[in-house]
Amino acid sequence: MTSYEPLADPGADPVYDVVVLAGGGARRLGGADKPGVRVGGRALLDRVLAACAGARTTVVVADPRPTARPVTWAREDPPGGGPLAALDAGLRQVTARYVLVVSADLPFLQEATVRLLLTVLRTGGADGVLLTDADGRDQPLVAVYRSHSLRHEFGVLTKEHGTLTGLPLRRLTAVLDLTRVPDPVASFDCDTWDDIATARARIREHGHVLDEWISAVKDELGIDLDVDTGVLLDLARDAAHGVARPAAPLTTFLVGYAAAQAGGGPEAVAEASRKAVALALRWADEDAAAPDGAPDARPDAG
Repeated sequence: MTSYEPLADPGADPVYDVVVLAGGGARRLGGADKPGVRVGGRALLDRVLAACAGARTTVVVADPRPTARPVTWAREDPPGGGPLAALDAGLRQVTARYVLVVSADLPFLQEATVRLLLTVLRTGGADGVLLTDADGRDQPLVAVYRSHSLRHEFGVLTKEHGTLTGLPLRRLTAVLDLTRVPDPVASFDCDTWDDIATARARIREHGHVLDEWISAVKDELGIDLDVDTGVLLDLARDAAHGVARPAAPLTTFLVGYAAAQAGGGPEAVAEASRKAVALALRWADEDAAAPDGAPDARPDAG
């Protein structure tokens, strides 16, 4: 008998599982491997998995492939049976009270959006909370649902039709009580190559490129750490201006190494950065204090 998550502390972050639907045919991409298409150096699927890092169980409904994060694989029977059959296959692998349901083609989904959806659902009485896109259309594959509501409706639909295979997603969403949250960015999905080009261009815009790059590097290196980019950029500036330009990357590397030696974590990075900034400023102060025309007294000055 399957056991399900008991009621959580109302003040705590809710426990949730996630089901990622990644087994579609990508016909509008000419049959390309859409979950593996890269945006900002990362596969679309890996970008979605990063946004769901807080999930207790992560289920991907698709044929297995390498991923940046560990997942449980599931598949509808027969494969290609449509989104309802795929969601049912994924739902059989989860036990949390809340389930995040997403497609694998959401380049701008963020953990903050996931937390918002969970909060709205937990504090309301609806069966689910979904995003709407720039045109106000429902996006049921960027949503959090009450697991028991999905299971109940799947039972009803199976009894009525004999199978979930081939049924459109609207057969489910039409009978659920849903709350809608507008978010044209997080709901943006990549159905065409033009969509892919738009996503790639957006992450290279000045206001996004650093955050995107840091996220990509953390995923590539397997680091799960909140990085204060402002502190590190200030450190690099002080090292470059107060010491020498090549000192900037070397100093930030040494700060990272020191933070790791101290046990890691944001506090260790902040403390190592503080020490390195203070050193760079002391170094620069010595140059500023040297009087013009003073003889060179270095031991190797000849």
